[in-house]
Amino acid sequence: AMAAQFRAAGLDTPDLDARILLGHALGLDHTALAAAPSRILGAGEASAIAELTQRRLAREPVARIVGWKEFWSLPLRIGTATLVPRPETETVVEAALAAVEARGPRSRPLRIADLGTGSGAILLALLAELPNACGVGTDISADALCVAQDNARRLGFSRARFVACDLAAALRGPFDLIVSNPPYIVSADIAALAPEVRDFDPARALDGGS
Repeated sequence: AMAAQFRAAGLDTPDLDARILLGHALGLDHTALAAAPSRILGAGEASAIAELTQRRLAREPVARIVGWKEFWSLPLRIGTATLVPRPETETVVEAALAAVEARGPRSRPLRIADLGTGSGAILLALLAELPNACGVGTDISADALCVAQDNARRLGFSRARFVACDLAAALRGPFDLIVSNPPYIVSADIAALAPEVRDFDPARALDGGS
């Protein structure tokens, strides 16, 4: 029923959205959800599901509703000050790893800077692939850095540090690798973005000016 409402509203992935939100409301993963098709919902559960349904119909992204998003197979917490990590941003990780491998083995010590780290997605993905690397993520938003620090701590990346500054203003080199996914949407184009982005992603992380 939830998926049908999402489909009628023209959402891109109605069945997936419904499964994730239903599992979130009931505290069940996909396997447990599939194993309980005849479960009877309690009144409180039905009310919670209805609330989540309305939030998604208002075009709030699923990741914002549940509070986390998978990126590079890492479950990352997100917040109001961070972008939702997108699958296409994994191409930055792929390009960075290719650049590292072109110059030597992944196992060598490396120092990484991630400018505008947000949730820490790119930096933590790189540290997951580069076992002897350490890195620093910067962001102008202290709230975003709190999210990134929480992700690093929860995932066990003690090799990550975070600094509040504008891009690289507080950093000293040298660095072996510098990565960034900065704000790049032209200001005049923001109004035409999908509502999931325009209305829910932080403007400061989107707006690239002229």
